[in-house]
Amino acid sequence: MLTPSVITLDLMRQHFYSAVVCDVLDAVGYPHQSPRVALSPMTVSQVLVGRCKTTLWADMAHPDPKPYELELAAVDSCRPDEVIIAAAAGSPRSGVWGELLTTAARNQGCVGAVIDGMVRDIAKMRAMRFPIFARGACIYDSKDRQRVIDVDVTVEIDGVRFGPGELVIADEDGVVVIPKAVEGVVLQKAWEKVHAENEVRDAIKAGMKAADAFRKYGVL
Repeated sequence: MLTPSVITLDLMRQHFYSAVVCDVLDAVGYPHQSPRVALSPMTVSQVLVGRCKTTLWADMAHPDPKPYELELAAVDSCRPDEVIIAAAAGSPRSGVWGELLTTAARNQGCVGAVIDGMVRDIAKMRAMRFPIFARGACIYDSKDRQRVIDVDVTVEIDGVRFGPGELVIADEDGVVVIPKAVEGVVLQKAWEKVHAENEVRDAIKAGMKAADAFRKYGVL
């Protein structure tokens, strides 16, 4: 049995998925770690696992004397295996993420982005195979419409807090974040649950009734 210290990000990408992590968080007393708003995969369908690089966004309606300043600083300060979290309150005002930010972020080792708002340049980002989860698409540029007002702070999406450096897992089912306080126990229990579910799946495929499998394994 692997311990949390050796459950690497690469192992998580191979074995974890958002629903199993959400179930484990439920079990350890954290029942609201996944936003219920639709954050859909916009580019590729794969599991995204990394650590939060947070940005807080605000709508605006005046000329910006320093357009893009903080968003560029955030991207340029990304570290390997980080995931950009853009807390933009679901605003449809502009596409806050696009091809150029994706290129710059990927150059820094960033592995994906979760955008509580809109994105653009989707075809180009899809060709780059950079995982992006967002509310939808908007053609408008963010200049004089939206801007980053803070970086590396705890942000909220649908009341769920995303802290800098916390683990985030996203796939077609949703986005879930693991608080640092319970990271170790969640990783251990998620690893155990993934492999227990594999046993249950094999048993049901072999002909075992679902109710019998649940009685035997206690996993559903």
